[in-house]
Amino acid sequence: MARYFDVHPANPQRRSIGQVIDILREDGLIAYPTDSCFALGCQLGNRDGLDRIRSIRHLDDRHHFTLVCRDFAQLGQLVIVDNAVFRAIKASTPGSYTFILPATKEVPRRLMHPKKKTVGVRIPDHVVAQALLAELGEPLVSSTLLLPDQEEPMTQGWEIKERLDHVVDAVIDSGECGTEPTTVIDFSDGAPEIVRYGAGDPTRFE
Repeated sequence: MARYFDVHPANPQRRSIGQVIDILREDGLIAYPTDSCFALGCQLGNRDGLDRIRSIRHLDDRHHFTLVCRDFAQLGQLVIVDNAVFRAIKASTPGSYTFILPATKEVPRRLMHPKKKTVGVRIPDHVVAQALLAELGEPLVSSTLLLPDQEEPMTQGWEIKERLDHVVDAVIDSGECGTEPTTVIDFSDGAPEIVRYGAGDPTRFE
């Protein structure tokens, strides 16, 4: 059964955050809130966690996971960002955007696009997600919590606990979440290309 954490949206309880991090470090899989919608997350080296996300969402091996970062310094260790792209991304973070960029050697090959060697990265504007990332000290490998039989992500923590009780290890509830995933911008060729329109305002990249 998944552990259920009722976490304050503005002042996350340190004890609860610490317990979730312990679960992540023991190769656990969590459902957690972001500034777009709920996501599934695990540590970088957790192969079983990736397989479980694929199983829950009925994804194939070609699915792109996102590396959710605490700040720009952490993001910069994972992707190659030139000056022009840096300015564009810096102005939009933290926020509901995912950026596809060339990956550095810090990123496991299984998380990269097999041909382009790119990866999706993002910095969430969400107090609880940021508290998790600060305590973990490394990015979370994440995917939107959108189940194969649903058109929109679930918005309530208790609903996720009820539905995924036996396939995730923890559910973090800090109030209702949104239903729109991030706006995805592909910078792999230098110029921005909007791959998915979502919660983040796309106009600055059009």
